[in-house]
Amino acid sequence: MNVYDQAHQLAQAVKESEEFKQYEQYKKIVDENPQLKESINDLMKKQMELQAAQMMGHEVTQEDFQQIQQLSAILMQDPTAAQYMQCYMRFSMMMADVYKILGEAADLGQDLFGGGAAGN
Repeated sequence: MNVYDQAHQLAQAVKESEEFKQYEQYKKIVDENPQLKESINDLMKKQMELQAAQMMGHEVTQEDFQQIQQLSAILMQDPTAAQYMQCYMRFSMMMADVYKILGEAADLGQDLFGGGAAGN
């Protein structure tokens, strides 16, 4: 089994998935509306910045969370934005699941270096 061939098949399966097709459909619609696209990108950027700050151990205030919630609530009033965000989340969840599966496969030999029974 050639891993690279399998990776290309996985890439094709992702492109053919319903999650990807719906995401692409709404992405095209959003891309045609520069103001909406900018609003969505702004929200997503702020969410990523907040997550990065949390991961780095920086203090994140309740105001930071409230600001994102308010921006999200405003944006979700637009049906196109709401549909796009739902499709984006479904696609992101599918990709996270794929990454998890691949990550679990890569950890198969971890005990060899961790001092487990195989290393003694």
